[in-house]
Amino acid sequence: MKYKSNNNIVYSCKYHVVFCPKYRRKVLNNGVDERLKELINNICQELHVDLIEMEIMPDHVHLLLEVDPQFGIHKVVKRIKGISSRI
Repeated sequence: MKYKSNNNIVYSCKYHVVFCPKYRRKVLNNGVDERLKELINNICQELHVDLIEMEIMPDHVHLLLEVDPQFGIHKVVKRIKGISSRI
């Protein structure tokens, strides 16, 4: 197991995040999935979050993220869902 560290702590915080479109409609296909992958990758690079795994199904998204606990997973999910809702 690989640990990361910053000034104060040593951590290995991995989160499995699953979210779906409203009413779980099958809208994540026909190019929308590719654009969503680009957006999620860009957001993770911008926030210095490690995107370990990503799978986009037609009606939901699975992400495995490693996030600094001092930054917080809630900020990452808020940013991803906020930007992806405008596709």
